Amino acid sequence: MDWGSVTTEDLIDALREVDWSAPPRPISEFFSRFTTPKSLSKWKSRLKCNLYYYRTNYFIIIVFILGMGFLRKPLAILAAFLTGLSIALLNDSFAVAFSEKVTRTIRQFSPHLAAKLRPPAAPVVRGKRTTKRAIHICGQPRMVFVALFASVGCVLWFTSNSLLTVLWALLIALLTTLIHASFRVPNLKARLSTFREEFRSAWRNYGEF
Repeated sequence: MDWGSVTTEDLIDALREVDWSAPPRPISEFFSRFTTPKSLSKWKSRLKCNLYYYRTNYFIIIVFILGMGFLRKPLAILAAFLTGLSIALLNDSFAVAFSEKVTRTIRQFSPHLAAKLRPPAAPVVRGKRTTKRAIHICGQPRMVFVALFASVGCVLWFTSNSLLTVLWALLIALLTTLIHASFRVPNLKARLSTFREEFRSAWRNYGEF
């Protein structure tokens, strides 16, 4: 896969659509080999490759650093959780899995209410159902829940007086991710094994690799 031809918008779209349920990469692999990129183009290619391949590891690192900054502030921990949840819901597979989990939980107490929370049927165009449809959570557009969780999270940030703390923690987490992704050498497994299965579904318009 030629990562130099992948734009930032393509990478963001792929991270939105890819399945995030995969476990993180092993620690021994995550801290295996580091070198300095030889050029700006190689650095950009390496950065995109590592951000995609080690996405789960980076997400755990960011959550861990944010959590360590709020050990003594329960409201800030809740705010971080809601903010992280609102961001995670922007991913298609996570949003669908979250909606199904909530619906199944509600069905145990009220099947009638759970039936009302089903997403609307896919629109029919010329006798065929469209394959692409908007993501719904509990029958409502995804952005309703994203905006709700993000708004409550912002209120809790100001209530807990931890806005400066979260900014510092987030900065440290992002710098840690950037440094690792910049110097970690993508291994053969990252370039061949995973991309053949996961990346084909995200970028079908690219040539074979």
